[in-house]
Amino acid sequence: MLRSGRQPVFIVKFNYDITINFWGISLAYFTDRIDAGKKLALALKDFRGNGIVLAIPRGGVVLGYVIAKELRVPLDVIIPRKIGAPDNPELAIGAVAEDGTAILDNSLISYLDVSSKYIKEETERQKMEIHRRLKLYRQNVSYPEVKGLDVIIVDDGIATGSTMKAALASVKNRGAASVTVAVPVGPPQTIEELEKIANRVVCLYTPEFFQAIGQFYSDFSQTEDEEVIELLHENRLSNEGKSRGAK
Repeated sequence: MLRSGRQPVFIVKFNYDITINFWGISLAYFTDRIDAGKKLALALKDFRGNGIVLAIPRGGVVLGYVIAKELRVPLDVIIPRKIGAPDNPELAIGAVAEDGTAILDNSLISYLDVSSKYIKEETERQKMEIHRRLKLYRQNVSYPEVKGLDVIIVDDGIATGSTMKAALASVKNRGAASVTVAVPVGPPQTIEELEKIANRVVCLYTPEFFQAIGQFYSDFSQTEDEEVIELLHENRLSNEGKSRGAK
């Protein structure tokens, strides 16, 4: 289903498998990330603009590569990182993007009585990890200029949406003309929150019962760093070839 306050809503039909996994018996709406990317590309086929796909590593890059190839636009990465709670790093109290843009859950921070000192230190630690990964993935390629571009931010799914919100804020701060969020699956409440801050949200499936992103894939095996680097390189070569051909 395409969800957006500014776009018509329509139903995407799925062929799905019944799988038995960690979460018990569930419907796998996507075979793997490539399949999810193809379905998202189909939902985005009306995309027209001077655009770029920014994918959230690692799994989001697989989908982003498929979408960028279909839409014939460049692919790059954006790396937001979760700011975890003290003694419970899996509980997000916020998120930060590579340019330092941070989104904080002030109500949760107040409830947990998290100190400003901890938030500052943890934010800096996550920024260091972001820059380490950027160097690994981009190598010697500089960050793309997004000012005036129509940006599509892609991930392989959304749970709380904290990292996506940080990515959205970062891209907006960089002057993007418009920002579209494209994900295969996410809980309804999170998608509704994102619709308030993105120009457009494309989410194919918004189940009421949501435990983890992996339950909606038949194959949700980990994407390795080497694959991320390879896909970015392949897209870069493809776009360089198109540029030479247009001259």
